[in-house]
Amino acid sequence: MTEVYRVVVGAGSLRNDDVGVWKLAHRWTPGGVSVEADFTGAHLVHLAVAGCVLNDLYREATRLGIQVDGVRVSAVGGFGEDWRSTGIEYSVELDAPADPGRVAELLAVIDEVAEIPRAIRAGAPVRRTG
Repeated sequence: MTEVYRVVVGAGSLRNDDVGVWKLAHRWTPGGVSVEADFTGAHLVHLAVAGCVLNDLYREATRLGIQVDGVRVSAVGGFGEDWRSTGIEYSVELDAPADPGRVAELLAVIDEVAEIPRAIRAGAPVRRTG
């Protein structure tokens, strides 16, 4: 069975303030973000996806005029024996007083524009230099 590597990031009303959870400054939320993740390469790949989605939710919500009180993004995936990703899935919990149709629109925009998920979907060469 493939080991699963899960991360969770949160901000605003959905930030995790438990002891031991990483807290980082964030330009769109006065209280910063919480990060629940082990410090392994596998977790960091998934953290890139979750963090990007969280950031872009705030950015795109501002652009669309949607108030966001809190965001929690979970990203999870595994790696095969050859350390190829078996895929990454993310889910979003959103605390927003907007109409459900507007929230659905926001989530659809995020899935289309979030840069890190787009880059991973497209694939990229990684080379050591020097």
